[in-house]
Amino acid sequence: MTRSETDTAPPDVPETPTQGAQDADSRAYFAFVRNTWRGLTSMRTALVLLSLLGVAALPGALLPQRSLNASRTDEYLAQHPTIGPWLDRMGFFEVFASPWFAAIYLLLFVSLIGCLTPRGLEYARACRARPVSVPRNLNRLPHHARGEVAGSPDEVLAAVRARLKGWRLEIRGHTVSAEKGYLREAGNLVFHLALVGLLIGFAAGKLFGYEGQVIVLTQGGQFCNSGILNYDSFRAGTLVDGTSLSPFCVRADDFRATYQPDGQATSFHADIAYQAGDDLTAGPTGPWRPYGLEVNHPLRVAGDRVYLLGNGYAPRFTVTYPDGTRRTQVIQWRTVDPTTLLAEGATKFDPPNAADPQQWRNNQIAVTGLFAPTSSGGKVVTSVFPALLRPEVAVDVMRGDLGRDDGRGQSIFEIDQRQVDAGVLKRVARSNLTPGAEITLDDGTRVRFDDVAQWVSLQVSHDPAQEAVLLFAVLMLGGLATSLTIKRRRFWARITPGASGRTELELGGLARTDQAGYGEEFHRLRDELLPERPALS
Repeated sequence: MTRSETDTAPPDVPETPTQGAQDADSRAYFAFVRNTWRGLTSMRTALVLLSLLGVAALPGALLPQRSLNASRTDEYLAQHPTIGPWLDRMGFFEVFASPWFAAIYLLLFVSLIGCLTPRGLEYARACRARPVSVPRNLNRLPHHARGEVAGSPDEVLAAVRARLKGWRLEIRGHTVSAEKGYLREAGNLVFHLALVGLLIGFAAGKLFGYEGQVIVLTQGGQFCNSGILNYDSFRAGTLVDGTSLSPFCVRADDFRATYQPDGQATSFHADIAYQAGDDLTAGPTGPWRPYGLEVNHPLRVAGDRVYLLGNGYAPRFTVTYPDGTRRTQVIQWRTVDPTTLLAEGATKFDPPNAADPQQWRNNQIAVTGLFAPTSSGGKVVTSVFPALLRPEVAVDVMRGDLGRDDGRGQSIFEIDQRQVDAGVLKRVARSNLTPGAEITLDDGTRVRFDDVAQWVSLQVSHDPAQEAVLLFAVLMLGGLATSLTIKRRRFWARITPGASGRTELELGGLARTDQAGYGEEFHRLRDELLPERPALS
């Protein structure tokens, strides 16, 4: 006996509870991901993240930032021993490099991209779409008018068409559909797309930009942007290794500052010269191009910007040893009072003709103390004015081992206090000196205060995206202005034959936004197309 097909078909395998649970978990997971993506890419979320980004940037403006002013940051931590360390742990002194700021930044970027992409596609479809047909009941629209005009329907249609020049028109028989204001949404999209471009520009600047500070003595001091070791401090972008800096050189010739009677500065001006490109490759014979450097008026050269940050003084000392050998040093001293330019520092000298290393270590000299450009006079020297009117230094002459060959870094502005505490560096003289005055040590060595030079603090900034950032900022303003000033509106006209050779014209208008102003425009159109008082409005 043969078996039927139904007998030979395999039986249905029932779904096990484990498989059902896995399918439910998968559906729940994908639903969670889909809902999260929809929430992240909504315009409301983008606005919240934009506001949050502005709030997150406030600490960067209110608190000192370590990358910009490390000394001010250390001073703030010392003045606020309780809250300062907590703020430091949370990254409030490196706001723009903190992980939480980067997280907000990236979320905003993703949210804007996610919500602008469908809006852009929708706007493209709307630009290609034809204006909608004339509604059946125009009298239900916010703006409506009806009346009779002279002329045939074709003549009235031609008049309506001529009056609506510049509108997007769709003529179906003796009905006219017109729409205007498409640039409103375009301005909105341009604003948000420019915001995305602005974020990309800022990111590119952080990745490929660099910033460095250097102090250059006037009267011919030079600086070349050939490597990071030429800087006093250097902050490189994430993808910058410091081997491909923009080549140029700067020479500081002179510096002038003007002050009010109370010591308030009114202007700073540095006479500099620079070489770049062919001038630089020409070597010593290459010309130097002069430039007047002022605050907020940087030198733009080789794709970089050179800013004038500050200024100060560098006392010049000459040490004459008992054998007649002279050593002269001029080193910048650190400003401790920006109001009066009171400065402190240390000018260090190595002894001449010291073949014995131990003798060389034991006879090093450091001239340390305070410098006042306009001295108050008396035994305790301080500065009362920032200009160089009555210069005076109050110095301690230290002799012994400065610790300059022990392999540890040492500040040019001070001596190593550990050497003093160990008793290998001792004070051998103390005096207040004016230019030309000198002090004689116990071994006959003379230390003379010659005169004072000036130094300028320069900042070199490289941001390859600065022009793009400017462009996107202008586009943002233009897009915002466009979206706020242009109104999206629609206008319809229905033309039907009337009595006694006249034509009945019915008009309707609708604004696609809640902005006021379309009523006046509709009334102007009505008055021109219906010169007689309309029967219904």
